[in-house]
Amino acid sequence: MSVFISSLNSGSNGNCYYIGTENEAVLIDAGISCRETERRMKRLGLEMQKVKAVFISHEHTDHISGLPVLSKKYQLPVFITDSTQKTGGVRLDNKLVHRFEAGKPVQIGALSVLPFQKFHDAGDPHSFVISSSSVNIGVFTDIGVACKEVVHYFKQCHAAFLEANYDRDMLMNGNYPLRLKKRISGGEGHLSNLQALELFLNYRPAHMSHLILSHLSEKNNEPNMVHDLFQKHSGATAIIVASRYKETDVYHIQGEGRAKLLIRKKPAKPQQLKLF
Repeated sequence: MSVFISSLNSGSNGNCYYIGTENEAVLIDAGISCRETERRMKRLGLEMQKVKAVFISHEHTDHISGLPVLSKKYQLPVFITDSTQKTGGVRLDNKLVHRFEAGKPVQIGALSVLPFQKFHDAGDPHSFVISSSSVNIGVFTDIGVACKEVVHYFKQCHAAFLEANYDRDMLMNGNYPLRLKKRISGGEGHLSNLQALELFLNYRPAHMSHLILSHLSEKNNEPNMVHDLFQKHSGATAIIVASRYKETDVYHIQGEGRAKLLIRKKPAKPQQLKLF
C-alpha cells in the first residue's frame, strides 16, 4: 500500500505533517491555524474529510496553536497525553480526547501510529512512526539527541521527517543570549545539521526513498546550505527541505513487500546514544 506525505509547515512558527493513504490520513501536530491548514491542503489536492485524527507530540505553541479550532470544526479525535494537554492548557471537547502510551500502536483505519518518548524540554514529548502495510514513515523533530529509540525506528523508515534545526557555527556566533544557545544545543533542545547528518549517514536504511529535513531555525540555519550538506551523501534518497512558510509537495512513498515494524519494549526513559 502507498502512503502520501507532506509537510504543511515546519518551524518555530508552526508544525503540521500530513501522512495518509488513499482512504484516510492523520496529522502530526497542529501548529498552524485551521484556515491555513485548509488552504494548504486544498492547494495540494488533499481532502480534510480523509483526516481521521490528530496526534500531538508535545505542548509547545508551535505544535498546538491551531488544534482547538481544527478539532472542533471537523470533530477530529485528538490523541494527546494527559501531561501534554494539562501543561499546554489545551481546551478540547472531552469526547474527542484520546490518550496514548509510548510503545503502544494506535490504529486509525489502515494506518498504525506508534508513539515513543524522546528528549525535549517539554512535559511528556513523543515522536511517531506511522505505518501502513509495507511502509513506515517517521516524524523525528524537536529531539535534543538522536537517542537509541530514534535510531531503532529511523532504520526501519521508508521516509522520514528529520529535524535539522541549526548550524552550530551560526548559532554560537549569533546574537541569541547564552541561555537560549545552551537550551537549543543541549540534550533536550534541538538537533543540529551535523547531528542529523550523522544519524543519516550511520543508520539510513537502503529502502529510504525520501528524507524531509524539518524544523529549520529561521536565524541559525539556511535551507540551501543544509540541502547541499545532505545532497552529496544522499545516494538514492531524495532530500527535501521543509519550509516554515509554505507546504511541500505531496510525496508518494511505496514499500517493497510487507515490512512489519519492529517495536521495542518500552524503556523507562529514552536512552541517549552518542553519534560523534
